Amino acid sequence: MSKKRSGGGLSATQQAAKFLGVSVLSGAVLAGIALPAVGALGLAAKGSVESFDELPANLKTPPLSQRTTILDAKGGTIATVYSRDRTVVELKDISPYMQKAIVAIEDSRFYQHGAVDLKGVLRALNQNAQSGGVAQGASTLTQQYVKNVFVEEAGDDPTKVAQATQQTIGRKIRELKYAIQVEEELGKKKILENYLNITFFGQQAYGVEAAAQRYFSTSAKDLTLAQSALLAGIVQSPSRYDPVNDEAEATKRRNVVLQRMAEVGDISRAEAAKAQKEKLGLKVSQPKNGCITAVKGASFFCKYVEAVFKSDPVFGKTKEERAKIWNQGGLTIKTTLDPQAQDSVQASLKEHVYKSDKVAAAATLVEPGTGKIVGMGQSKPFGYGKNETEINYSVNYSMGGSNFGFPTGSTFKPFVAAAALEEGRPANQEYSSPYQMEYPSPVQTCDSKPWVNTRGEKLENESESEKGPYRLRKAMELSVNTYFVQMISDIGLCPVVNMTNKLQVVQGNGDKLPEVPAIALGSKGISPLTMATAYAAFAARGMYCTPVAIESITQKVGQQQKSLEVPKSTCSRAMSETTADTINQLLKGVVDSGTGKTAGLSDRDNAGKTGTTDSRKNAWFVGYTPNLSGAVWVGSASQKVEMKNIYIGGEYNSLVYGGQVPGPIWKDAMTGALAGKDAPGFNFVDIPEDNPDRGDGDGNGNGNGNGNGNGDGDNGDGNGNNGGTGDGGTDGGTFPTPTFSIPENLFQGNNGNGGRNG
Repeated sequence: MSKKRSGGGLSATQQAAKFLGVSVLSGAVLAGIALPAVGALGLAAKGSVESFDELPANLKTPPLSQRTTILDAKGGTIATVYSRDRTVVELKDISPYMQKAIVAIEDSRFYQHGAVDLKGVLRALNQNAQSGGVAQGASTLTQQYVKNVFVEEAGDDPTKVAQATQQTIGRKIRELKYAIQVEEELGKKKILENYLNITFFGQQAYGVEAAAQRYFSTSAKDLTLAQSALLAGIVQSPSRYDPVNDEAEATKRRNVVLQRMAEVGDISRAEAAKAQKEKLGLKVSQPKNGCITAVKGASFFCKYVEAVFKSDPVFGKTKEERAKIWNQGGLTIKTTLDPQAQDSVQASLKEHVYKSDKVAAAATLVEPGTGKIVGMGQSKPFGYGKNETEINYSVNYSMGGSNFGFPTGSTFKPFVAAAALEEGRPANQEYSSPYQMEYPSPVQTCDSKPWVNTRGEKLENESESEKGPYRLRKAMELSVNTYFVQMISDIGLCPVVNMTNKLQVVQGNGDKLPEVPAIALGSKGISPLTMATAYAAFAARGMYCTPVAIESITQKVGQQQKSLEVPKSTCSRAMSETTADTINQLLKGVVDSGTGKTAGLSDRDNAGKTGTTDSRKNAWFVGYTPNLSGAVWVGSASQKVEMKNIYIGGEYNSLVYGGQVPGPIWKDAMTGALAGKDAPGFNFVDIPEDNPDRGDGDGNGNGNGNGNGNGDGDNGDGNGNNGGTGDGGTDGGTFPTPTFSIPENLFQGNNGNGGRNG
């Protein structure tokens, strides 16, 4: 009587009998004999299939997941991303040594048998019976390939992977039937090619090409005899024979493969002996997976590209469809990122803001007229450690950004001015612009219900010397709060909302801007990409183009390449050419002699606007040339740091202004990005001069006043441009501390204070 093993279970003889049942089944099928009832062979065990004949006839082979390569606009690699690191290659591009090694150790009779190797089955039966366990399997290379197809189809779902690899007779029967089909349809060479491309070699490497790169930093076609034997040996147990973590065990396994190659006549015994004496010679390349490995500080841009792919319907109707294509990989994505511009952005950020600073900075550059994002970076690197973040401060929440964006301060004022010009107000429009005033009431909105200042709330300018009357040019240069609130009262809120809608200016969480007069002062959170793209419309003479990050995509499926459709920039007219040209002239004044003087470029036409929010929690500079637009934000992502008496980039700042920290970042980033590029000019618009007899400001030449609403105070350099000495009229002058705040009931939302802003 046969004995049971310790702990119960089948004896060696019983195991052999069970295995023999499958073997007989295999032989019967191969001989074309009708399959007996499953139960007659004792195969109706848990996990088995009802009937061999009821199995689907065709094995569905999913496209092998491969690495995706993300390129910049010049073709340089930014990063590679993948769910499985794999590069599919043809058999001719795989070393003959590698082909022979895998066959010798995994299925030496591969070219002699069909889907099932009956001699191998009997040999395994004998070995297993003698050992009292399962010492040797009998799966052919074809059967192993089929099992790998099931695993590949399971993806990263642990439940599906377990089902694809479970040790049941049912799975073996299913594997067998598909193996027969594969043998008939593909032939030996194609099966070997597919197997070498699909199988796992450990260390995150799927397929022989990735394995060759991982362990030896070479290609599959250049693998030597010893290298091929090592890789072939890993397949049976990637963790046990991992040469990186257990060189001795991997060496033993390699030598077993070499010995087997000699035994089957693939190499001579002398060749085997020589190769066995070689050191492993590893030249390991670390896995470089994901946007965290991106070069040129482009990790955040890389993640933005991924977010675009996973969210844009052009890549699939549903979220699941898009994710499946992304995870399948094999994509070559050429982006709009200009390496020169990106280098300049990162260099400027590194120079002016340290990653260890209490505040962060983000900068984005966009090409007017095309919407191409050519640069995107921030001072805190992508990562999960100290002074790192995974949040992209340049984009909206839905694309991986902060919860609400960041309040923009006076950088919003050009939108108000553009709306007024479109409504027919003259370029030298004048308002009384007192130092202090109540919010005008009522103010017309887009519906029949006007906004009313029910509580008599007030606002004021930066200092008492800052009082009108002012005309538009000087009000823009000095960023006078009361001027722009009077302007929005004059034209109503609806023209401003219509303008921002055309420029697709929304809050960082995707919500539209509220219809309240305080939006003139930049109270709501907006992302730098949104601001840079909106200002690009001024540079493009009124044409707004939606931002784009992807130029082209090709996908490799097997050995075939196909092009995928990509999102295109949609351009539309947001304002007349005259209005845009007038805004350009007004904002030239800001960098020539206004609050943004420290940001001005000396070698080409440029324009821009500063912005500083209440309590100095945010500072902005948004500016442009005719061929490049850029936005820079500096502040605390949590909105908890007041930038007063603070060191940023090693420099002490008693008070931070839009022209003082963001301005120089913008200037250096733009200078490098535009080096060697054309320098076109703006279309000149003659804006009538203010009355020289009256002057602007306080009439005494003390024109240091600069707006400071809920985040205005764009004091920049505190220029006293209207005669006299102008206290604070030079760069780095002394500025008064803001003395007013916006009433809380005038705003909606969190103004950027959200849990994800950390």
